[in-house]
Amino acid sequence: MEGLFNPDAKDLVAGAAGSTYAIPRLGIPSIVVADGPAGLRISPTRKNDNNTYYCTAFPVATLLASTWDTELIGNVGKAMGNEVHEYGVDVLLGPGMNIQRNPLCGRNFEYYSEDPLVTGKIASAMVNGVESEGVGTSIKHYAANNAETNRMALNVIAGTRTLREIYLRGFERVVKHAQPWTVMSSYNLINGTYASQNYDLLTKVLRDDWGFSGMVMTDWFGGKDPVAQVAAGNDLLMPGTPNQTKAILEGVKSGKVTVKDLDRNVTRILNLILQSPKFKGYKYSNKPDLKAHTLVARQAASEGMVLLRNVNSALPLPAEAKKVAAFGNSSYDIITGGTGSGDVNEAYSVSLVEGLQNAGFTINENLNALYSAYLKTAKEGKKKSRGFMMGSEPIAEFTINSDIAGSMANISDVALITIGRNSGEGYDRSPGEGDFQLTAVEKETMKVVADAFHAKGKKVVVILNVGGVIETASWKDIPDAILLSWQAGQESGNSIADILTGKVNPSGKLACTFPVRYEDVPSSKDFPGKVLAVTEVKDKKPENGGMPSFMNPKPAEDVYSEGIYEGYRYYSTFNVPVSYEFGFGMSYTSFEYSNLKLSSPKFSGKMTLTADVRNSGKSEGKEVVELYITAPAKSIDKPAIELKGFAKTRLLKPGETQSVVFEVTKDDLASFIPGISAWKADSGSYTVKLGSSSKEIRLTGSFILASDITVKKESQSLLPQVKINELKP
Repeated sequence: MEGLFNPDAKDLVAGAAGSTYAIPRLGIPSIVVADGPAGLRISPTRKNDNNTYYCTAFPVATLLASTWDTELIGNVGKAMGNEVHEYGVDVLLGPGMNIQRNPLCGRNFEYYSEDPLVTGKIASAMVNGVESEGVGTSIKHYAANNAETNRMALNVIAGTRTLREIYLRGFERVVKHAQPWTVMSSYNLINGTYASQNYDLLTKVLRDDWGFSGMVMTDWFGGKDPVAQVAAGNDLLMPGTPNQTKAILEGVKSGKVTVKDLDRNVTRILNLILQSPKFKGYKYSNKPDLKAHTLVARQAASEGMVLLRNVNSALPLPAEAKKVAAFGNSSYDIITGGTGSGDVNEAYSVSLVEGLQNAGFTINENLNALYSAYLKTAKEGKKKSRGFMMGSEPIAEFTINSDIAGSMANISDVALITIGRNSGEGYDRSPGEGDFQLTAVEKETMKVVADAFHAKGKKVVVILNVGGVIETASWKDIPDAILLSWQAGQESGNSIADILTGKVNPSGKLACTFPVRYEDVPSSKDFPGKVLAVTEVKDKKPENGGMPSFMNPKPAEDVYSEGIYEGYRYYSTFNVPVSYEFGFGMSYTSFEYSNLKLSSPKFSGKMTLTADVRNSGKSEGKEVVELYITAPAKSIDKPAIELKGFAKTRLLKPGETQSVVFEVTKDDLASFIPGISAWKADSGSYTVKLGSSSKEIRLTGSFILASDITVKKESQSLLPQVKINELKP
């Protein structure tokens, strides 16, 4: 039942997250699990071994989702899975696929989107890619782990429709379309019960409703009651503690733990082991093809970067613009990925200035020297980390005055200003300056640099080296171009240079909304939850006995009062202005949409939609076509629009046309009706909207559903114990 700390684990794969115990007399080996949403996380060095065991740092999940390219994500998964396989690991603990409910969640960089369809399709591609290499995945964190603050004691209070349509839907798609080997239960409680002790979540929904046949493991030290975890269907407790062993043995003796439950859980664990490379005796090489994987990482990075602004074709940079003035700490000290279990120990990383130099640009040496000296001094004596698995405190931006900006404008062809942000496991971000907001120094730098360079008729480009959403509305009109490079992994600088030079035409689009203000976010009043007073806490015992102060959790609750109106569903339904809408992304070329055809004016089970996309510009490029549907609101309220499909074209030459095809099923039309615990599609007129973003709709059509359809019944599960005043249009 338990992973337990295996004393021999360090001799298996150094730096892995954990392993199970071997039982040699039964021929059962120990299998190894390791972190890795952005690449395998193991130690690059080993005791008494002069070799190094680096892994590829791939782009973070926010960037991968911004590619909207499932084939590309599958290739990333294959490369990642190959490293897992060749380094002797059996199961990769990822991908992370929680919904980006709030832009301040510290682990949003590990998650794909605010939308469950994007999350489900991208995660399915990743899981299929990784597992095609003969190793397993553990999709996480199931479910509703949308905040890091008090994550081991946070009670998420949400309605069944909210859970089914938003927070469980992506997991359902992956279970049905990718069959992951394992699922990892989350730390938080859902409607009063820990996820790892939640029979509704782990058995009724996951297994009975969705048909999952794999194994469920806890997040490390997750939950509180081992007996309840066994009964709920949480098969493996990780990493395992003596207190859990004692509780289960006592439960067996008292009859609280049944032999049937034990047999069921052990069977699932053994089935996992039987699939593993370790059981099959795979002779791993410790030598994955890191060089080939570098190319995959570089391509994925450039394809997921999003061009947010490009006035008067400031980008790509003209061939004669070779002298670059690079401002911003992260131009020199680039952030390749987030902190915590989403980090990777890579052999190298390419900074922005290195990437520019590799592409033939000349970096201003005086400015380089100023930043290098400043960063060196700032790092000396600086505390390395803020705590367990948490990154170090960010270094304040170097101050650029008008004199420096003016001198750079005199001798440089273009200015690049990089804004860097980082976050990670165990803490959430701040809505204030230096995190969601720019600092006063960053604002002043942007102003003085823009004034100086614009006075000389020269361009200013801002690069956002961030893992999640930041405020842009107050300053986005200052620079000539804005490139959202995200955290692009070890090839960051080269991939950014590929975009800046036009070697790669940007085709990324936002899988999350950039609001005008943080206060506009529908969950801003609730996030990350209210800490409960002592009198409100029924059970004040420390968590699980294993690590009573792990992340110092305080009992708290977060009411999902926005209901299903999260992300673009909220902004579009309630007409709230945004800075950059869901699905937005610019290109160096342009595209025309035409010839929308529906296979029938009436819906009967499924429908095919086709449309033509033509590259109407002057350079080759790719386009993401997004399918939204507006449904009639009869039996229940509906969002103004919902994403129901997307397709990315191949690289189209100027003048070239490609037809895109979408299939709409009855499942796509249905909403979850709590009163009958079923998915139902209402009769009436449905509007089809093809667009280049959630706001830029290019083609529309409609069809009729003649009568209501009850698509499928679900178990009565996850009912909230209190009334929730959910948002309604």
